[in-house]
Formats: sequence, C-alpha cells, structure tokens
Amino acid sequence: MAKRHEGDAIIVTGASGAIGFATCEVLAREGAKLLMVDIDADRLHTRVQELKDAGHEAVAFHADCAEEAEVQAYAEAAHNRFGRIDGFFNNAGIEGTLAPTHEYPVDEFDRVMRVNLRGMFLGLRYVLPYMVAAGKGAVVNTASIGSERGLAGACAYNAAKHGAVGLTRTAASEVAQMGVRVNCVMPGVIETPLLVGMLEQMFDSVEAGMEKLGQTATLNRVGQPREVGDVVSFLLSEEASYVNGAKWEIDGGALATIRNDI
Repeated sequence: MAKRHEGDAIIVTGASGAIGFATCEVLAREGAKLLMVDIDADRLHTRVQELKDAGHEAVAFHADCAEEAEVQAYAEAAHNRFGRIDGFFNNAGIEGTLAPTHEYPVDEFDRVMRVNLRGMFLGLRYVLPYMVAAGKGAVVNTASIGSERGLAGACAYNAAKHGAVGLTRTAASEVAQMGVRVNCVMPGVIETPLLVGMLEQMFDSVEAGMEKLGQTATLNRVGQPREVGDVVSFLLSEEASYVNGAKWEIDGGALATIRNDI
C-alpha cells in the first residue's frame, strides 16, 4: 500500500516541540523527507536523530523563525536539499506570559507577536515562492481555538492566533489558482510543555488544570500531539485536494457547544 507522503519534501518549524515532533513522526512514517526547523539546537538534533535511527530521512536546520534571513535560509536549504518543497507545517510558536490586557508587559506582547505572527508571515513569504514556481504545494499554519474565542490573560497569544487565521485565508485566496493550498489547524487543549507552562501559571497544580481544561471538550479529555499531527498530515496530502483557506478545529468538540453539564 502506497504511503500518503511517499517522497514528499516537507518543512516543519517548531519541529522539536510536542506537536511539531509528533507531526514529524506521522509524516516520516508516511514516507516524507523532512527539513526540521527549531530554535533549540540541542533538542532539535536529538529529535532528528530519533527519526534517522528509525530509518527516516530528516535534516536539522537551526533557526529563529522570526528572523527574516534565517527563514529565507531554511526555505532555500530545503529546496537545495530536496529539489522541491511539497509541504510546509508553519508551526513555530510560544505561549507568552499570562496577565490582564491592561497590565500586560509591552515587551512581552512584542515578543509573542514577533514569534507567533511575524514568524508565520515570514514562513509564508519565503516558502510559498518555491511552491508557486512549481505549481503545487500545501501549507498548514498552526492557529488555536484561541483564534475563535477570547482567552483571558493571553492577549498577545490570542491576537497572534486570530492573525494566523487571517494570514491563512489571505494566502489561500492568493495562491490557490497557482496550484497551492493553504489551511490552518486550531488545536484545543493538547498535552504539551507549552500547555503545562500555562497551567503552572493558572492553577494550583498541572494535574488540576488538565482535569479542568479537559472538561471544556465534549470528549472530556485533553488531546494528544499525535492527534494534531494526523490532521496536519491529511491537510498536506492530496486527499485534501479540495480543502483551501479552511480552519480545522482539533479540540475534542470544545468550540462546538456550550457545556451545560460541568
């Protein structure tokens, strides 16, 4: 049976993080060749080696995804290495500090927007030209259920993730007739170090926070990184050939209803 991404060249940013690496594992098992990008060089090389040890083709590229020259460099490196770029998971992001909007540190707001929104724009800016030139390709941006709702204490993160949907829709409308699709995923409460960091600020214990936030989903649990990776893999594949400019909720049903039983 043919693998979904057999021979595809795919870039993943934030590749050493929980969702990023889980997605890399899914893509690699489906036959993709990966350029894995992250700002944490040590963790990135460890993750790449894990995939290589499992028999997959993966290359590490250490970069700050909010630095223009470094983004341009990872896009060029992927094209030089593989001869093309078939897919791009534009995923790098940070959670930022939690504080009310009227007390939020301005420098922290700028830091979160720089990584989460500027970094996403730069990825689109420098990867899309290769896809447009080839007349094919697929991009998935990482948004959030915070793209759809207010998220108290996280004005910078929330604003950036709202912006992620706007970037997705705009880019999708621009490149669709050039053979390129752009979509985004909106993860809900997913068990990641990023989530743990937020829970440490919000609750008396991480366990209590997991239980409480898990109740926001109609499935009554926190999601796993692989569950995001599976959806990303689909959206980057030809199976999603008629999906463009969409935002896919991966939230256990959190946005689908107002819970009245908790």
